Amino acid sequence: MIPLEKVKDIIDKHSKLELDLSSANVDKKKFVEMSKEYSELSSIIDEAKFYRSFDQERKDLEKIINDENSDVEMKNLANSELSELIFKKDKIQRKLIMYLLPKDEADKKNAIIEIRAGTGGLEASLFASDLFKMYEKICNKKKWSIEVISISKSDAGGLKEVIALIKGSNIYSTLKYESGVHRVQRVPDTETQGRVHTSAATVAVLPEAEEIDIKIEEKDLRIDVFRSSGPGGQSVNTTDSAVRITHIPTGIVVSQQDEKSQIRNKEKGLKILRSRIYEFERKKKEDQRSKDRKNKIGSGDRSERIRTYNFPQGRVTDHRINLTLHKLNEFMEGEIFDEIIENLNLHAQEELININ
Repeated sequence: MIPLEKVKDIIDKHSKLELDLSSANVDKKKFVEMSKEYSELSSIIDEAKFYRSFDQERKDLEKIINDENSDVEMKNLANSELSELIFKKDKIQRKLIMYLLPKDEADKKNAIIEIRAGTGGLEASLFASDLFKMYEKICNKKKWSIEVISISKSDAGGLKEVIALIKGSNIYSTLKYESGVHRVQRVPDTETQGRVHTSAATVAVLPEAEEIDIKIEEKDLRIDVFRSSGPGGQSVNTTDSAVRITHIPTGIVVSQQDEKSQIRNKEKGLKILRSRIYEFERKKKEDQRSKDRKNKIGSGDRSERIRTYNFPQGRVTDHRINLTLHKLNEFMEGEIFDEIIENLNLHAQEELININ
């Protein structure tokens, strides 16, 4: 529900701007600013007025429906109008929520996604691999491009860690609620007695930061180089091409060793570092603005359990919104990913409306 006082604020502000714009005492620069705001408010004013009057219109129709003196035809008409009114209100509420939301400048950015095997040994690495494949399928369906920046495979053919850049339209706004602990419950292939095991993988989604967003000073960096190594410590490079970059002010550390070139490893490492610093600064500002939000939809903290994938029961549950879908296979194929994302977005939007 949208607080009525917020809707009233839209209507009052629109009326005041209308009055101010008709005044001759407005300078040119101020007039342009006010005209822009007035135009934005005008795009939502009809919806705001409808929403404000909804309760009274609903009560009037219910009065007709519950009146013993109303004839059947009148009651049927009132019932029909009430159904249409409620349907219209639900549509308008979504539009108003979108308008009232604080704008997140990162929403339109590309995203860097980091997936790491958590508790559960080899099974956790296999699940991390399954999650990455799921995101690859989602990217394919949405015609997004995905570029692996760094990857570390496990002995079982799973993934210890993978970092990838996803490019396209409004990537971060779609994927930002994926950050956290993803838990899986299933019977591993190596389990002879059919027991269900629980393991986990962590996901972090960061908005891709450009140099214009975050300027990194060389004096703030400590760069160490070392020899790359493969699985199990096997040497894959005879030169010191691997790079570890430490951002001294924040303590954020990035290691990169996928490329044979030290320069390319440094470039990739700085791309990841820039995005981590950008997200670090965003979270700091966000926490100052609203501490309440961290306890609601979720902070994006990697230690927070957000979703469970239960294979024996064929269900996926998002714990933040208590939503369970008995379509796990379709979800892992990327088929119904949007169903959970839309619910998460709407839930987060409603919370933001109430705390801003």
